[in-house]
Amino acid sequence: MPTGAVIEFTNITKTFGHVNAVNDLSFTVEPGRVTGFLGPNGAGKTTTLRMLLGLVAPTSGTATFGGIRYRDLPQPLSTVGAALEAASFHPGRTARNHLGIYAIAAGLPAERVTDVLRKVGLADYADRRVGGYSLGMRQRLGLAYAMIGDPGVLVLDEPINGLDPKGIKWIRGFLRDMAAEGRTVLVSSHLLSEVQQSVDEVVIIAKGSLAHRGTLASLDTDTAPQVIVDGPDRDALSDALTAAGVTFSIGRTGLLAAEPDPARIGHIAFSAGVEISVLHRQKSGLEDSFLALVGGGDSL
Repeated sequence: MPTGAVIEFTNITKTFGHVNAVNDLSFTVEPGRVTGFLGPNGAGKTTTLRMLLGLVAPTSGTATFGGIRYRDLPQPLSTVGAALEAASFHPGRTARNHLGIYAIAAGLPAERVTDVLRKVGLADYADRRVGGYSLGMRQRLGLAYAMIGDPGVLVLDEPINGLDPKGIKWIRGFLRDMAAEGRTVLVSSHLLSEVQQSVDEVVIIAKGSLAHRGTLASLDTDTAPQVIVDGPDRDALSDALTAAGVTFSIGRTGLLAAEPDPARIGHIAFSAGVEISVLHRQKSGLEDSFLALVGGGDSL
């Protein structure tokens, strides 16, 4: 079973002219877990991953796998599998041909090509030219390339982008399976909703700087759930809540009561003989917390 390595970013910074794309970023990614690397488009995610993989030289700081820079790894394809660009395959070649070239270059047995194509669900399309592949199939081919050396680390940039619901469900299971095997899995996305069902931890950046790091539970900071309630006679409903000692504010879809239990609000209305038409718990979701950290949805 492959062994994952700790990915470590230490005060890594990248400037392009006067633009600070990544600013003094430090965090680690542990084996056996799926870590979501999140931020709006333009936050610096891809630049950070490209520095990790030696494709862009950092202005300062380091990015390593088990303390070793990518360019110094003795067997890079067997240590790190990366997929940064789903559309970078020659359209006139087949998937089998593409992967076969990489396998030969890395000194890997030809059987690995068949194995990884089967693993990502492309065995039946192995001899079809990539130019006829859908975006989802290209994403799977990118994963097959990442897996060609059976690496202990996977670094995937926006792997869910463009997938249909069936493909999204499949890749979520794939990521979980890879982590369960002991691999280190780092997956980027600009939407938390795409990866929240598969990640164990999140690292969120905004404008090139660290905004949050922790578990999904740590991202859900709302500790005071409220109840939305409304009815045909809002004045009577307001009086009933006030008489019961429940504070509230007027929201867009009704009264926002400072009470976590909808049953209590319903009982107050029933006891007062007040008809209600809306009653449900209002609690800030993970996506709302994410958007608050990165400065709202305008930049997504």
